[in-house]
Amino acid sequence: MPDLAQTLLSLQNALAACIPGGRPPALLAVSKTQSAERVAECAALGQRAFGENYVQEAIAKITALANLDLVWHLIGPLQSNKCKTVAEHFDWVQTVDREKIVPLLAQYRPASKAPLNVLIQVNIDEEPGKSGCSPDAAARLADLIDSFPRLRLRGLMAIPDPAHSADGVAFERMQALFRTLQQRHPQMDTLSMGMSDDYPVAIRHGATLVRVGSALFGPRPSHSEDT
Repeated sequence: MPDLAQTLLSLQNALAACIPGGRPPALLAVSKTQSAERVAECAALGQRAFGENYVQEAIAKITALANLDLVWHLIGPLQSNKCKTVAEHFDWVQTVDREKIVPLLAQYRPASKAPLNVLIQVNIDEEPGKSGCSPDAAARLADLIDSFPRLRLRGLMAIPDPAHSADGVAFERMQALFRTLQQRHPQMDTLSMGMSDDYPVAIRHGATLVRVGSALFGPRPSHSEDT
């Protein structure tokens, strides 16, 4: 098991090196399959934002670590029957990709909490069977999200085909789409793209948040739970 203090510092330095003299992107620690104790260890080193794929697994950690005031992102596919649970417990949802779930998230977001931060997941390579809306559908979805006061449209998220991420083509298309939508929704400030294997390329094309798991926590154990 890697030493978290060492790997977190190395990762922070690597992110900063991608933009010499500039502001590095935010780091989202992908903590799926990691124990609550491991998340707490990472939080003690100053990491505040964590990304989870599996709703039930995440709820257990969110409950166990409620006293740490962490920021929780859902980065796995969202089923409509989980919208209530997600709206009640998460701070961010990065995987909104269809109109059906938008009013559900708004309906179930507690009035006692700040509006739910939302990213639109875009299937930038339009891969068959992959989560994410088509690039052409993103504008309409953005307008819908922005119409609900209990939701806060923050930007876009993508998981490009690895064949199109290494050369930056997919990230470049995401950056162009982000800039286009910003003209209509200037509050958009988050472009979530780049993971352990490709975050330097994503950062060169405007990523403001990168999602890193294995480069921080080490290889993940197998996991069979569905979202």
